Amino acid sequence: MSSAFRSLAVVACSGALTGCGLPYYLQAIGGQLELLRKREPIEAVIADPNRDAAVRATLSSIAGMREFAVNTLGLPDNDSYTTYVDLDRSYVVWNVVAAREFSVEPEQWCFPVAGCVTYRGFFEREAADRYRQGLEAEGFDTWTGGVRAYSTLGWFEDPVLNTMLDRDEEYIASMLFHELAHQKLYVADDSELSEAFATAVEEYGVALWLGERGAADVLERYRQRAERQDAFGQLVGAQRARLREIYSSPLPADAKRAAKAESFEVMQNEYQSLRARWDGADDYDAWFAQPLNNAALASVTTYRRWLPALRSQLQRVGLEAFYREMEAVAELPADEREPLLESWLESVSAAVRSP
Repeated sequence: MSSAFRSLAVVACSGALTGCGLPYYLQAIGGQLELLRKREPIEAVIADPNRDAAVRATLSSIAGMREFAVNTLGLPDNDSYTTYVDLDRSYVVWNVVAAREFSVEPEQWCFPVAGCVTYRGFFEREAADRYRQGLEAEGFDTWTGGVRAYSTLGWFEDPVLNTMLDRDEEYIASMLFHELAHQKLYVADDSELSEAFATAVEEYGVALWLGERGAADVLERYRQRAERQDAFGQLVGAQRARLREIYSSPLPADAKRAAKAESFEVMQNEYQSLRARWDGADDYDAWFAQPLNNAALASVTTYRRWLPALRSQLQRVGLEAFYREMEAVAELPADEREPLLESWLESVSAAVRSP
């Protein structure tokens, strides 16, 4: 999951865990202005023989991915991903996620454009670390992860970044489709639905794109990776359920801490058993090598909670009907939206359980 963590750009806030002072505004605005200032037309980079040949070839492929996203997936046709920026670093931003010691629910930060989201983004790793340390001093569980791409929801012309280019083509396509899907539909104050929608469109789009190219071996590799991601998501979901039971118990705080630590040991053992069935794939070794806590779990569930339900709806009704259906779901009040999504999720679970 750490390799796929994405973000939404936000440049102002109206409340946060420990306040939102001027330095945060300045770093967010400065980071976005850096991207705008460094943009180069992709066509110019491709045509320049003095530029790195691998970068030029990848950018040529991205132009075709973008055309596919617009013409086949019905994603927004604007100037996003027609320019390129080399930031000379591995990630564009670093996100901080926080959760209370005895809660699996992430804390939220609220912004005028994006609404309330479950992470706080920084354009410098050092700034993210300082903020994380402040939260830890207040007793929060925290997690920090690098982000390779983000969406400004159409407010700016998002560029292709060098941080997107060091993976295989299907991974790059997944990022492009995901971020354009955010421009298609974004639900303020509902990170889980927004991310599940973008991820469902991303998965559907990459499989279709690979299928149309006749890349059967790559498509199979992509599907196997998606299956491992699903299994990982289920592992995280099971751990959250265990922790909810611990945290809601009448145990004293020290006993809850001991039970929490033991529960994460169980999760580590479960992963080793799962990994043994993956023919050597090590997708999540780095994730399990980090200190695990409530915030690390939340960084995953933001993307995965509703995904099985939305994936099933998309497969059942088709892409255009799915878009219409999701626009209607987005208009529902939160107290109506969640029960509907729960019913979709239960239908998926019931189908899996039936012989």
